[in-house]
Amino acid sequence: MDPATIAGIILCFVAIFTSMLLEGGDPLSIFLLPPLLLVFGGTIGAAFAGTMFKDVGSLINGLKQGFIAKVTPPDALVESIVKLAEKARREGLLALEDAMKDVSDPFLRKGLQLAIDGTDSEELRDILEAEVDAKRKADKQSAKFFSDMGGYAPTIGIIGTVLGLIHVLENLSEPEKLGHLIAGAFVATLWGVMSANVLWLPLGNKLKRLSEVECAHMDLVIAGIINIQAGANPRLVAQKLHSLMGSSEQKPKKKAEAA
Repeated sequence: MDPATIAGIILCFVAIFTSMLLEGGDPLSIFLLPPLLLVFGGTIGAAFAGTMFKDVGSLINGLKQGFIAKVTPPDALVESIVKLAEKARREGLLALEDAMKDVSDPFLRKGLQLAIDGTDSEELRDILEAEVDAKRKADKQSAKFFSDMGGYAPTIGIIGTVLGLIHVLENLSEPEKLGHLIAGAFVATLWGVMSANVLWLPLGNKLKRLSEVECAHMDLVIAGIINIQAGANPRLVAQKLHSLMGSSEQKPKKKAEAA
């Protein structure tokens, strides 16, 4: 699990509430049900209005992914592919059928099965790349949903503040209530801006980044399977896959090889 999102959100809220305490404020004073209901309910409703009902399932999965994403380290993925290349080189492509039982990556398993079934390399590449493109589109929609929520939330918060100020104007004859009512009115704007910049926009960016990483891993898998199918030397397979990885990920490998 990548803890960056959870740690970042916790750090933001700790900073916000600590600053309130240092200024002598009460953090519990901003937990008012009407503005919370308006901001979160209105923001989610507006985001749903801009999408299709069939997308709701993928959006829920996107929320889970943003908080508890599991990303396979590229080094571990390359190592797994190279081991499969070594086995295929020694025992033939059909020998990978037994090795597939130990492969946890469903995309790698699917590609291996296509290769074992004798699928032409160009057709195999087209099938797998089509799946990567479909994933990119689905991920883009999921990330857009949360980015849209980040755009809607501050405006919904302003709507809440305007409603609160209308209530303030209705009670001008009772000055002792005005301070509390005005403070409550601005809580909606606070939650709108805070939820947008602490929750929704970071989640949208996290899903975009996850999509980039996962699609890059899938590209590694495609390159690996094509080379395995062609009977390439495992050492050459490893070099090709490392060349597809970022330079920061290659450096430790080079040092290890030099040692």
